[in-house]
Parts: sequence; C-alpha cells; structure tokens
Amino acid sequence: MSSSQQDLKQAPRFIAVEGPIGVGKTSLTKRLAETFNYELLLENAEENPFLDRFYQNPRQHALATQLFFLFQRAQQIEESRQSDLFEPVRVSDFLIDKDRLFAELNLEKDEYNLYHKVYQHLVIDAPKPDLVIYLQAPTEVLLKRIQKRGIPSEQMIESEYLNQLNRAYTEFFHYYSDSKLLIVNSAEIDLVADDEDYDQLVTYVLSLPNGTHYFNPKPTLL
Repeated sequence: MSSSQQDLKQAPRFIAVEGPIGVGKTSLTKRLAETFNYELLLENAEENPFLDRFYQNPRQHALATQLFFLFQRAQQIEESRQSDLFEPVRVSDFLIDKDRLFAELNLEKDEYNLYHKVYQHLVIDAPKPDLVIYLQAPTEVLLKRIQKRGIPSEQMIESEYLNQLNRAYTEFFHYYSDSKLLIVNSAEIDLVADDEDYDQLVTYVLSLPNGTHYFNPKPTLL
C-alpha cells in the first residue's frame, strides 16, 4: 500500500461540509466523496417544493420549507444507517444540528416551538460526524457565486438575509464542540476547480488532531 493510500485510510469516516448558501459546500462534498470513495449524502434542495416560494415570501413559507428539510434529512440519515453492513464511511453537505440555526432565523416563536418539538423526536439518534468542515465567505462573495450559478429562485435572495445567515453560522460554530471542526476561509480559493487548493485542504484534513482548526491559505500568486 502506498503512503497516499495509507493516508486516505486514516481519513475521518464521517465528514460533514457546512456553510451558507453559495459558499460551495455541495461541490466540495462531491469531490471529497470521490477522493475518499465515500457514500454521498446530499441536501437535495431542489426536491423541496416550498423553497422557491420561501425565497419569494419567506414569512409565509418558512415553516413548511424548514419542516420539509428536517424530514428529508432525518429520512436520509435513517436510510443510510439501515443500509450499513460495515462501519459507515460517508460525506454529507449538511449537518443536521444546524437545522435549528435556520429555524431560529426564519420562524416566529410559536412556529419555532412547534418545529423544535418535531426536531427533538426526529434527530435524537442522529450520528455525529468525525469532522465538520465549515466553509466561510463574505456576503459579497456569496452573492457573486449565487449570481454566477444562475438558479432563478436564488436570484431573489437579498444581501441582508445572507448577512444574517453569515452571522448565525459564525455564532453557531463559535460554540460548536460535538465534532472535530475545520473552519475554512474559502473567499479567495477554489476547492473544486483548483487542484492545488484542494490538495492542500485534503492534506490538512488528514493531519488534524481533535479540536477546532483553521485553514486560511494564501491564494496562489500568478
């Protein structure tokens, strides 16, 4: 076995990639799954029939949108658990603990109380990742990436909502301690199209001890 193959065998066996909309978490998740040959768990936002309506009228459709995502993610986790014949190896583009972040941001108090009761029943046995990769980027970067990928419903997302989302993510992960955490400044790197940036990240992931860590490489100079 080569040293690189041995290193991959030492990779965290359950990785969750997180971050606000537009930061690139799904693209990175797919690349990590290919590198490590891991099972892929994706959020599949396009399956949520309420999402487009939420972007048009957040106040009216927030609860339905949030509950759909909660049921979807809980079902994915349960199906994955039932299909495991050996110790699972997987990478996901969502951390189910973070669902409450969106709920607190988007729901009224009585709606949140209802959501929280459902959440407690659904995710009490959800497995914890061995590593969470949290991708950060400023709001202006997120807006540019959202515009570039051109999904029609996402073009209605306002900068103030992204500002609130960024602040909520920052606070959530400031206190997060359930898993090893890697906070990545992704504003000036490309973890999907740039092999050098991506290889640096993988090398860093393979050497991480427990605790919270930061990955903030300088962009390659031309």
